[in-house]
Amino acid sequence: MTQGSDNSSAGPVLFAYDGSELAKLAIDEAGRQLTPQRDALVLTVWQPFDVGFVAAADIQIDAADATEVRRAAEDTAAEGASLADAAGFKARAAASEAAPSWKGIVKAADEHDASLIVLGSHGRSGLAGVLIGSVAEAVAAHSRRPVLIVHSRN
Repeated sequence: MTQGSDNSSAGPVLFAYDGSELAKLAIDEAGRQLTPQRDALVLTVWQPFDVGFVAAADIQIDAADATEVRRAAEDTAAEGASLADAAGFKARAAASEAAPSWKGIVKAADEHDASLIVLGSHGRSGLAGVLIGSVAEAVAAHSRRPVLIVHSRN
């Protein structure tokens, strides 16, 4: 075995998880592509007023209440960690307040020495892509780490 081919010494896989179907698909795809039992960190980035994720439970969130938004982000990250565990990872959950979201993802990947960032792409293009932006595109452009972007199967 050559140096660097043993995944046990690599940092965790960081999943940027927003609770969307594409984020779930990204976890599932990474489970098929990567070595089983890798450490993983499932991160939900949040911010007051512009929540930035789909809450794990069917609840109403007061976007102005930072405590409520943080708690919902933590629950969403925990849901993602459960999905990552089921996909074969040893996952833990984290929530982080950051704006824009891509900066929080890149910062967490650096802080945890992630070996790979995995996220789904909503595929926004045209005017929507310019106005809303693409988190996946920004993460890929600004991170020094490998990024796996999973697209919709449609």
